Amino acid sequence: MHFFSTYVSMGFADAVASAKEALKRQEFSILAEIDMHRVLKKCLSVDLRPYLILSACSLPLAHRAIRADDAIGSMLLCDVVIQQHGDGCVEISVVDPACTIGTINHVEIVSIAQELQSLVRKVMDDIESTTTKLPHAA
Repeated sequence: MHFFSTYVSMGFADAVASAKEALKRQEFSILAEIDMHRVLKKCLSVDLRPYLILSACSLPLAHRAIRADDAIGSMLLCDVVIQQHGDGCVEISVVDPACTIGTINHVEIVSIAQELQSLVRKVMDDIESTTTKLPHAA
């Protein structure tokens, strides 16, 4: 699976805010926010580093995808993962939509996946242009 990923030099809360702003500028709607640190602490008594998942969606593209293939629902969301690393940097990543919905053999869905991929790249470029990007070996 291919990911778009960037490492930034800022506090975790600022990285979350930066990702949210970049998503909104590309007209993504944030449909869910999952704080894995809090959930794992509460349910399993596990102390995970700050780790947040933003489930975002381009509603116009989602609508087109559902009209083209009503079984597409499990692939519609772009989950943006924001995680704090031990070295003080924050990683922001998202799966390449061409590797998920773009694999469906349907002309309209492939077209939508390409448009979504372009939007996701713009989000990541936006984050990189408004923050201090760090080189990081993944």
